[in-house]
Amino acid sequence: MATNKEALAKGVRTMATSLLFMFLGPGIIYQAFKNSEHPLYIPVLVLGFIAAALAIYFAFKGINRIMNALFDKN
Repeated sequence: MATNKEALAKGVRTMATSLLFMFLGPGIIYQAFKNSEHPLYIPVLVLGFIAAALAIYFAFKGINRIMNALFDKN
């Protein structure tokens, strides 16, 4: 059984993207709550929630790619 190295590298890159969004999302949400009187409060808060959702999406996608690279029978 051999590991698909190209798929594994793609999965690791996807996990790195997820890691970026894992730090970016909560940071943006924190800044939005810190400046709740600012007129752009709602758009910045929505942007933070989108970044947090993207972190979850890319994490699942990356784990799926890594598992397929390691255990796929092709």
